[in-house]
Amino acid sequence: MDRERLVRHLSAAVGAAHVLTDPALKASYESDFTGRHTGRARCVVRPADTAEVAAVLRLCHAAGVPVLPQGGNTGLVGGSVPGPDGDEVVLSLRRLTGIGPLDPDARRITVGAGVPLAELHRRLRPRGWDFAVDLAARDSATLGGMIATNAGGERVVKYGTTRANVAGLEAVLSDGSVLDRLAGLPKDNTGYDLTDLLVGSEGTLAVVTRARLRLVPRPAHRATALLALGSLAAAVGVLARLRLLDSLELAEFFTADGLALVLEQSGLPAPFRTAHPVYLLVECAGRRDPSEELAEALDGADVRDDVRDVAVALDAPDRRRLAAYRERHTESINAVGIPLKLDVTVPLAVLPDFVAELPALLAGRARPYLFGHLAEGNLHVNLLDVAAADEEAVTEAVLRRVAAVGGSISAEHGIGRAKARHLHLTRSAADIAVMRSIKAALDPDRLLSPHTLLPPGP
Repeated sequence: MDRERLVRHLSAAVGAAHVLTDPALKASYESDFTGRHTGRARCVVRPADTAEVAAVLRLCHAAGVPVLPQGGNTGLVGGSVPGPDGDEVVLSLRRLTGIGPLDPDARRITVGAGVPLAELHRRLRPRGWDFAVDLAARDSATLGGMIATNAGGERVVKYGTTRANVAGLEAVLSDGSVLDRLAGLPKDNTGYDLTDLLVGSEGTLAVVTRARLRLVPRPAHRATALLALGSLAAAVGVLARLRLLDSLELAEFFTADGLALVLEQSGLPAPFRTAHPVYLLVECAGRRDPSEELAEALDGADVRDDVRDVAVALDAPDRRRLAAYRERHTESINAVGIPLKLDVTVPLAVLPDFVAELPALLAGRARPYLFGHLAEGNLHVNLLDVAAADEEAVTEAVLRRVAAVGGSISAEHGIGRAKARHLHLTRSAADIAVMRSIKAALDPDRLLSPHTLLPPGP
């Protein structure tokens, strides 16, 4: 089927207004928000519901045309951006924005893949409920994209990653067949767990269209603290004490360099009178006011722990002010350059040494800004001023070091296109062979996200 004929059939399936072929209209779907990953799409198709997604996939399957599912396009590894050859159809799921009724007895809600995380929070929180996963890109990140990449975000320390908060899924296979596992029953031992299989599969096995999500009661009280510390090792030590609190929901760290950049770009006032090497942002929440137990835990941290200053916030505006010092890192870094972003996990015991060794590893080829989710050892390595000729060598050096200390080359953004050739560093040949077998079983023609996740090869 030629290009023009396929566009006509797709237009009949979803409406001509939702098949984009004009380069100006396609542009925002062909580049990620950093501008580092760009490509060309054959066209962009924007279906409105599961039936239209299935129709699009049947047409593309019949034509042998690859399809790239895309959510909010907030990823960092090129997994939702087309390649340079212009062959792929970008399947945007942003119109799948339905939100079903809240089921408080089951603590569940069903949502469309295109629902932004912030919209779900706005819908649930006034009613006393919450979806426990949260992240800084909440206004643009969609639930479908978060499920595809098994996003983690800020509250993994208490609630786990997206996978732990998904009870069921509806998804469409590459040939247009629909899988319905939306029931989300707490006990269902009828064979393979297809929901768990699809979470984190990065659009390579099926296109998620709806999800049945687990909810938690919205905590009535919150307390936030920003700690200034002498070292990352000190932050790890203080965290060990804070993790004894059942109310701990968040533990984020950043460094003096990152804070200086945030202050410069945002105009925010400095949180303390003097600068300090490392900062730890923590938040506790519960049905009762957690401020007293947080204060007791912090009182146990003294000069021996290298805690140099503490700011505590109880009301919402002050808590948001403290959170901004961490959450505005990404926009501040992007404002001064296009960073090479390496999202990795390092065992907590070796994280301080890993960070200390990073400048020598980079050998002057990059200017690093580091921040992340401390409790999980999730380090966001943002590298500026990397020459194009050095990008591959810098990436290889950092990821090999991560693998050498027993870490993972991807913590929460997936493998995408950018890291596919590095997958072997932290997944064995047997692992990759099994993944290839699953891909071949569900997508034998390799039409769904064909260049994502799995390394090139047979």
